[in-house]
Amino acid sequence: MIKVIIERRIMPGLEEEYELAAREAMRVSLGVRGFVGGETLVELGHTDRRLMITKWRDLRAWKEWHSSEARAAAMQSILPLLTEDETIRLYEPGC
Repeated sequence: MIKVIIERRIMPGLEEEYELAAREAMRVSLGVRGFVGGETLVELGHTDRRLMITKWRDLRAWKEWHSSEARAAAMQSILPLLTEDETIRLYEPGC
């Protein structure tokens, strides 16, 4: 099992539009083989910052999703709402 942490910064005033696009992207990922679950957090005091924590069966499942046409299509609605490129970090269980 791996966790993928995605950080995003949203253009001020577009938070509601972002939420709609992000929910749709999450809805699409629910049917993806290897997707276990996820959550989205809003940084306290910074409504323009989001942290997504997703769980995947393994690295292969994440890579397939990350390079898929379905994710690319979902990201077309999200990317214009961001102030910078998203940051993605991959984690595996520790000791």
